[in-house]
Amino acid sequence: MMLNGMMGNFDSTMMGWSGFGWFGWIFMVLWWVLLIVGIVALIRWLGEKSGCHMHQRHEYEKPALDILKERYAKSEIDRREFEEKKKDLN
Repeated sequence: MMLNGMMGNFDSTMMGWSGFGWFGWIFMVLWWVLLIVGIVALIRWLGEKSGCHMHQRHEYEKPALDILKERYAKSEIDRREFEEKKKDLN
């Protein structure tokens, strides 16, 4: 057969790759898995480096109750408004 001469020993029971057999398929799947995992890791790393933290709280962010307490301490709001807003937060 002409195909045997061009591709070496062609064996239909081994999916056409007589030199590698099932190991060739395993390595091919591993290669694609590693490639996809690497791309995902790269995208996440670039996102972190650019500062796109969608659900992470930064150290300088304060909880709303702390901000409310500070505003009350600075007399920016009175006690009635403080209590109303405190109820809303809880």
